[in-house]
Amino acid sequence: MTTVDCTARRQREDRLIARAIKALERRTDYNRPSIDSPDRVRAYLKLRLGELEHEEFWAVWLDASNRVIDTDRMFTGSITQTSVYPREVVKRALEQNAAAAIIAHNHPSGSTKPSPADHELTTTLKSALQLVDVQLLDHFVIGHGKQPILSFAERGWI
Repeated sequence: MTTVDCTARRQREDRLIARAIKALERRTDYNRPSIDSPDRVRAYLKLRLGELEHEEFWAVWLDASNRVIDTDRMFTGSITQTSVYPREVVKRALEQNAAAAIIAHNHPSGSTKPSPADHELTTTLKSALQLVDVQLLDHFVIGHGKQPILSFAERGWI
């Protein structure tokens, strides 16, 4: 396959993914589903973050009934790390009038094994958000392809 063929294929796939994301967003906006398990947001986050070549940090903001208020790409980084500022996360939670949050970031390497910095960030954000009565429900680490998404809550780390 030539480079031009690969580029054209990638562009077609990117358009298809963008359409799928819009469909998921419409469904989420229409139904405002109650999130009672980590599986509810996995598909959305996997589509958004799963194939990126750089790290991104996202937040899903929830109301008191665990319905999605909004999703935000909070920070964008390099291929190995993203700087996350807890003050900005708390500020955005207050702007959204959120009662709870789910955070997520991807590992462009494909591995979903959380680093010590990932654990430290989760602890810091949980504490910071608690100060303003926002519960951190989960932290997802997303890899490439069929790699399963790692849930901190399912591992008992939150």
